[in-house]
Amino acid sequence: MRRVVFNQKGGVGKSTITCNLAAISAQQGLRTLVIDLDPQGNSTHYLLGAPGEAQEVTLADFFDQTLNFKLNPKATTDFVLASPFERLHVMPSHPQLEELQSKLESRYKIYKLRDALDELADQYDCIYIDTPPALNFYTRSALIAANACLIPFDCDDFSRRALYALLENVEEIKADHNNKLAVEGIVVNQYQARASLPQKVVQELIEEGLPVLEPYLSSSIKIKESHEQSKPMIHLDARHKLSQEFVALHDTLARKYGV
Repeated sequence: MRRVVFNQKGGVGKSTITCNLAAISAQQGLRTLVIDLDPQGNSTHYLLGAPGEAQEVTLADFFDQTLNFKLNPKATTDFVLASPFERLHVMPSHPQLEELQSKLESRYKIYKLRDALDELADQYDCIYIDTPPALNFYTRSALIAANACLIPFDCDDFSRRALYALLENVEEIKADHNNKLAVEGIVVNQYQARASLPQKVVQELIEEGLPVLEPYLSSSIKIKESHEQSKPMIHLDARHKLSQEFVALHDTLARKYGV
């Protein structure tokens, strides 16, 4: 299973959702890989404890290799790093991804990520792809390479308006490049159950027939501690309400797809 976590709006929790679901997959015994395509590198820092600039090899090196023919290119596995957590690996981000984007687009390297994941297919049970908050070369590459798309949603009207355009973009990529791609669901994040606006907005999405997943992820200050310590919630405090919500969300997805 290859899941891309995507929303063109920033600040909706893409990296947090990616890393926490991946950490649970690994803890439950699945060989799990996180691919951090966002030049900001939040998932990289979260899981490896240091930014992309501090890593020995990154996705910038991988994509740079696709632009420069070499007689002895590195294997895709050479760009994968082990995290401190058992069975959880990372292809880290780097700020240089921003500079490489125009070159990759002009040379039409849009299928290179899919090819790389095909090479890794036998080594991982589950792959999570974190993406930048824009429909650009990297997000298109991820949507072409993935089986399923998770859409974080943070319960405000701006997010709701952006959601419809996002769904259209995903459907266009599905029609043109990847007929196996499915919108797996909308992940409601930073949910405040006692506030009327989040309840109203989410209920309207459900009434429109959109695939809203349960449970909703609560708003919690604990997630900032999780980020600061570079420990996903399941490793920081497994009994915390938000940790249990992540586990329940992971199990919802597992029942649907088996992984």
